[in-house]
Amino acid sequence: MKRLSAWLLAGTVLLLGNTAHAGLQLHLKTEGLSPAQQQASQALLDEAMQKLPPRFIEQLDRRIDVGWTDKMPSNAYGQASPVSELDLNRNLLDSLTDGTAATEKTYRPHGTVRQEMLATVLHELTHIYDRARLWPDAERKLIQRCTRRNNSSGLIGLPDECRSQSGRRFTLSDDPRLLDLAGWQQYVGRRGEREQHNRQIARSPDIYEISSPKEFVAVNMEYFLLDPSYACRRPSLYRYYKEHFGWAPAAKNECGKTFAFLNAGNDFARTPLGQVDPERVYAVDYLLAEANQNWVSRWGHSMLRLVICAPGRPRGPDCRLDLDQHLVLSYRAFVGDVQLSSWDGLVGKYPSRLFVLPLAQVIDEYTKTELRSLASVPLNLSRKEIEGVVERAAEMHWSYDGNYFFLSNNCAVEELKLLRSGTDNSKLVALDNIMPNGLLEVLKGRGMADTSVLDNPKEALRLGYRFDSFRDRYQAMFEVLKKHLPIKQETVEDWLDLKAEERRPWFQQADLRTSAALLLLEQASFRRQLLLAQDEVKQRYLGARELKNGGMDQANATLKEILANSGFLSRPAELLGTNGYGLPQPSESEHLEAESAQRQKQLLALSGDLDKEVRALLEPSRAAEMAANEENVKQIGEHLRKLHKAAGGLELP
Repeated sequence: MKRLSAWLLAGTVLLLGNTAHAGLQLHLKTEGLSPAQQQASQALLDEAMQKLPPRFIEQLDRRIDVGWTDKMPSNAYGQASPVSELDLNRNLLDSLTDGTAATEKTYRPHGTVRQEMLATVLHELTHIYDRARLWPDAERKLIQRCTRRNNSSGLIGLPDECRSQSGRRFTLSDDPRLLDLAGWQQYVGRRGEREQHNRQIARSPDIYEISSPKEFVAVNMEYFLLDPSYACRRPSLYRYYKEHFGWAPAAKNECGKTFAFLNAGNDFARTPLGQVDPERVYAVDYLLAEANQNWVSRWGHSMLRLVICAPGRPRGPDCRLDLDQHLVLSYRAFVGDVQLSSWDGLVGKYPSRLFVLPLAQVIDEYTKTELRSLASVPLNLSRKEIEGVVERAAEMHWSYDGNYFFLSNNCAVEELKLLRSGTDNSKLVALDNIMPNGLLEVLKGRGMADTSVLDNPKEALRLGYRFDSFRDRYQAMFEVLKKHLPIKQETVEDWLDLKAEERRPWFQQADLRTSAALLLLEQASFRRQLLLAQDEVKQRYLGARELKNGGMDQANATLKEILANSGFLSRPAELLGTNGYGLPQPSESEHLEAESAQRQKQLLALSGDLDKEVRALLEPSRAAEMAANEENVKQIGEHLRKLHKAAGGLELP
């Protein structure tokens, strides 16, 4: 039964005989109906027939009896039986007959009772269409062997080979392509088995759609047939229905050429709302943050890089030089502004969301702060596939709110699902890898990733295919220290492990070049302290430890507020509330711009407060070390300026 009804469509459709029909026929059962009721009912059915695709009518070659019943819950509109009958709720008949249903508003998605009744007829007919299959005996037995008795979702938990048998027709709800787009993705590591839960829950036209693939197909058929904006709001699904039926209803307007996104960059002074034009995306790279020694980072981190051309530049290789235009698609475990706990990442306590980030920030995060190199490997995608990835990324950005599991739904798994659903490339169908570095190797092995761009390290750096960790630069600066100062440490890590006050006595002995090296290393040390402080704040805040004094209470309140306000950067749907569904449309843009600008303004103010108040959340030793580190930066900076001036140079700022 449609949406709110708890009744289920039980059983299977009876096998059709060999008798041919002249397409679908909706036959109204008129017994007990007045002439006016018959006329209103027939008009509803006639309109439904006019809305259906010609191929749908041709292939569903049967008579379906439609009648009114009072044996239905009050909140239900209709129900299709497995024997080609469709019942409608008689409680709605009077308003349909006197015309008030056409103006009576309802809480249901389609607005009026009359429109909802039309949607119900289309919805239930789609269920019949979706179930109308012919199963030869051998294939029936195979499906029986594949099907699990306790699988309430039908065939959704089964590998594709158990669903994709020949000899049947009209199947939609178990089509692997539809399942990819709908949100029941392949479960990585289980040989094609489909995930049980659908997390494309934001900006849904009707959340009932995620209850099962069968309901998803029927709900979206309603919008495909009735909503002129469906093509713009859910473009990939619109295209799927159009290709399946070889037909589509007339669209109201042409869709926009760009997709809205929220830039999750840390520049809170910049308006986050942006637009991506697929025509300006020259290439998609697999962006791999290489491993380090941290437990959660030992296999790297998977991202996708959109190589976007600057306005006015023709699409081509030179677009790789437009680094300030490039964006990174990064699935991350959202825990606010703090790093994730390895245990909580294992058990799926964090939301997994698609962040859209400026490339420059990603480079700084990994190469300067985490001291990890980045490899940007071009993917061998057609023009259609590139634009498909961009479109699908936009859809997921506005709809997806998953759960992060380190071993089964991590960054590599999420990026693979995005590539699979965005490209519909057959080489990705059976690809099954959960590790970021392993995924790159598999993509290379299937001819989808061109790692040859990394063969010449200098050229890779020059052309932006590789971004080296600053660790080697820091070590080079440390070698300058060793050459000019009698220090005992052997590596840059040993030097940075010293307390800030232990490094300070060497400053006055440093010459101009050595002072410059010391300044760079002190700045690196401070970034390191920020990472440690982040982890400490996470442990205290996310661990729900009680804060004792007023100052810490204030810092905690500020932290809560900034976490709450920054969530929209990874879940932009919350800016629009319950207005609309799918990709934002021009009618929603004004509200979206105003709301995102207001949130960003709040973040800008809060980030200034947090900078001083968050220190109260740190252990005294950590706060003292950060203060000493800042003092080091100040002192070595002053020393460097004096030496530079004494050498006859211009005064440094």
